[in-house]
Amino acid sequence: MHDVIVLYNVPASPEAFDAHYQNTHIPLVHKLPKLREFSWGKVAEENAPYYVVARLSYANAQDAEESLASEPGVASVDDLANFAGSGVTVLNVGRHG
Repeated sequence: MHDVIVLYNVPASPEAFDAHYQNTHIPLVHKLPKLREFSWGKVAEENAPYYVVARLSYANAQDAEESLASEPGVASVDDLANFAGSGVTVLNVGRHG
């Protein structure tokens, strides 16, 4: 298994972030080919540097790479500029065990 973890920095406008993320970005993510599972949540710790953490799970790293290089993948990545102006960190994590 392979996960792509996306850490979204705290946005200037949480309300605007939430509206775009839930109404526009998540539907784009659900179009990703080869995506096995998608989950996300808001960070509960006060004063944390991150606002939302998302996990996209794939069978392997190659599927993740192909998915993100696809037309829906490019659209999802391009959409980050529309709501994630505070920045994001993307981690590719191979799961073992």
